[in-house]
Amino acid sequence: MPATQSDFVPADINAAKWSELEPLYKALLERPVDSFEDFERWLIDRSELDAASSEARARLYIRMTCHTGDEAISDAWSAYLDEVPPRLKPVAAKLDRRHVELAERFASGNERYMVLNRRTRNDVELFREENVPLETEIEKLDQQYDKLCGAMMVEFDGETRTLAQMGRFMQSADRDVRERSWRTVAERRLQDKDAVDDILDKMIELRHRCAKNAGFENFRDYQHRRFGRFDYAPKDCFAFHDAIEKHVVPFMRELDARRKKNLGVDPLRPWDLTVDEHARPPLDPFKNGQDLVERTRRVFDRLDPELADLFRSMGDDMGDCFDLDSRQGKASGGYQYMRDRARSPFIFMNAAGLHRDVETMVHEAGHAFHSFLCRNDPILAYRHSDIEFAEVASMTQELMTMPFWDEYYADAGDANRARTEQMEGSLVLLCWIATIDAFQHWMYLNPKHTRDERRAYWLELDERFGHSVSWEGLDEERENLWQRQGHLFGHAFYYIEYGIAQLGALGIWLNALRHTPERALADYKKALTLGGSRPLPELFEAAGVPFDFGEATVGLLVEAVRAELAKVPA
Repeated sequence: MPATQSDFVPADINAAKWSELEPLYKALLERPVDSFEDFERWLIDRSELDAASSEARARLYIRMTCHTGDEAISDAWSAYLDEVPPRLKPVAAKLDRRHVELAERFASGNERYMVLNRRTRNDVELFREENVPLETEIEKLDQQYDKLCGAMMVEFDGETRTLAQMGRFMQSADRDVRERSWRTVAERRLQDKDAVDDILDKMIELRHRCAKNAGFENFRDYQHRRFGRFDYAPKDCFAFHDAIEKHVVPFMRELDARRKKNLGVDPLRPWDLTVDEHARPPLDPFKNGQDLVERTRRVFDRLDPELADLFRSMGDDMGDCFDLDSRQGKASGGYQYMRDRARSPFIFMNAAGLHRDVETMVHEAGHAFHSFLCRNDPILAYRHSDIEFAEVASMTQELMTMPFWDEYYADAGDANRARTEQMEGSLVLLCWIATIDAFQHWMYLNPKHTRDERRAYWLELDERFGHSVSWEGLDEERENLWQRQGHLFGHAFYYIEYGIAQLGALGIWLNALRHTPERALADYKKALTLGGSRPLPELFEAAGVPFDFGEATVGLLVEAVRAELAKVPA
């Protein structure tokens, strides 16, 4: 199907202005629809208008996160939040209601639109106009969190550095350097701990009000429904937590014991977790963002010609599709954001010359591949999948690119070291995911909790899922570790998806080992072309893996990773 099937939206529309969007949305509300063909045309035209609106938001958000300290850019984002979403959301709700009515008349039982109709019906049932201003307040609070994080700088060894840039010192073979750098970062974060607590307290109160307005007892149940989690329930999340506790936590703590022995330290401390356990210097995979793109391009050239062409199409202009290097005034974290009308992805990260930046680069490239491979669907909703599968697209690349990491590391020992870290980390991450997800369940099931209760529960979770390290003298640092996880602020309950997806990605990687990489990648790409047009179990099936995140699957994957680790030269 062609990339563009609608001329409904003017090419030069300024979709960041409600005055330009409103007439087009009104026209859709009033347009006669008398047949299935009319209904499809209406859907496609709405998708194009929604894509224009989405892209305007994307471009403002990208600029804001790239330049959190620029008042003009920050003000433009705030002005947009005040002007457009509060007006767009009620109109979108009216269009959703009309969609449901038209679907019942013209597309009942139509398999092509089953997922879209189900999702739209869910949105109609959940929408409450009184929640619109509350959601705007929540988005502005998230902006405050981003601004706080973007302003976090430290003085270390005579230079001003971002927190991301401090990661290199935490990999130093000199334990004194590691401890000083860890404490420097922790102390800087603690300076804003009360402000961060204020933000989260306000968010929890506002989110609980949204849930009650929609007829739910708590925000957890509301948000699970809002995310359209039709294929699993909160009880499945708790089963995931139990599976991680049973199978992955012992694996992680075995690694901690080995690390303690190899480093010759007693006790193991938090600043001992990221250094190479044989005291080798930090991995040095690239010089800067430009170099990272060039090396990654060569990796994809060797992995798969089609994916390589997609990555090359993003160019190498840091201002067009990439903003990679860490700097002051830049929001923390990393993301891929699809500009929906141009159908062009943007990758944002805070590269500081570390191996974790390589992982982030190929991860976000996986998201970009997903966006590219389903971009020709005329229905905007089908150009985005549920997050549980969207993260399969990205996490798979962290594993499938490993054979070609010699593009980052000329020394074979360094490349093998990176591969070992990746395989171990793919499991260890599941412990943090379970911690964050369980933390969110507790917070929103107990919305009137105090800050002391929140910290106490966090400590319980760290005992359950955390590393075997000594926190002596670091009580305040430990009980506030959660504040670094941005998802708790801007994307509530968006984290279990990483765990579900990691299991799917490990399954695809193991398929490549058991069969051939070509076969596994063919299934992977076939699934990505489906976008969000099929339910989650079908997307996982298309990729050649089960949609299962219980004890049996987790236990099998842990043993499979153990077996592969044993094959890597020490």
